[in-house]
Amino acid sequence: MFWSGQTYGKFFLSLLCLGCLFTSASAQSASGQNDSLLVPAIVYQGDTIPYKELAEVLILGKMTDAQREAYRKWTRLRNAVYVTYPYAKKAGAVFNDINLHLVGVTDRTKRKAYIKTREKDLRREFAKPLMELSVYQGKILMKLIARETGNTCYQIIDEYKGSFSAGFWQTVAWVFGSSLKQTYDAKGEDEQIELIVLEVKRMYGI
Repeated sequence: MFWSGQTYGKFFLSLLCLGCLFTSASAQSASGQNDSLLVPAIVYQGDTIPYKELAEVLILGKMTDAQREAYRKWTRLRNAVYVTYPYAKKAGAVFNDINLHLVGVTDRTKRKAYIKTREKDLRREFAKPLMELSVYQGKILMKLIARETGNTCYQIIDEYKGSFSAGFWQTVAWVFGSSLKQTYDAKGEDEQIELIVLEVKRMYGI
């Protein structure tokens, strides 16, 4: 049988239509619970819209000279607190323990004997590491001791060694640009130190 070009065209057009119908029917028959994608969504002003968190992008700018100097000071302070706080914590525990044991002890000889014994323990444990501290670290240590004991280093020396010793060591501290009478103000001038101390506590569980 001979088909004209027009007949061939109608034949292929019919096949194409049948193919489209078959594809559409197959798609409809396959539709159901597996033809959707679950995505996070939020309700915004009454409309439910897809929600996605974008990856974090860090934009770093060049530090100014003032920012660089502030960062240097902060780093120096943070290092000093990390180095000295364990000593301040131990020293504070010792001083508080001494005060506890001396409650009610009025005999001066007994008080001096007990203090001398504890002083030997302090020297044995702290003398060498404290000698390795810088002057700046020493200043921070005195601040931290005041934090842990509630007393300045001057008050502690005056209590246990007498006013003469306290005055002498205060003079030595003054020569090095420091003072044994440094107090601790966690919400004032020592706020940065306090923040670093809290960081040390969180990190090491002290």
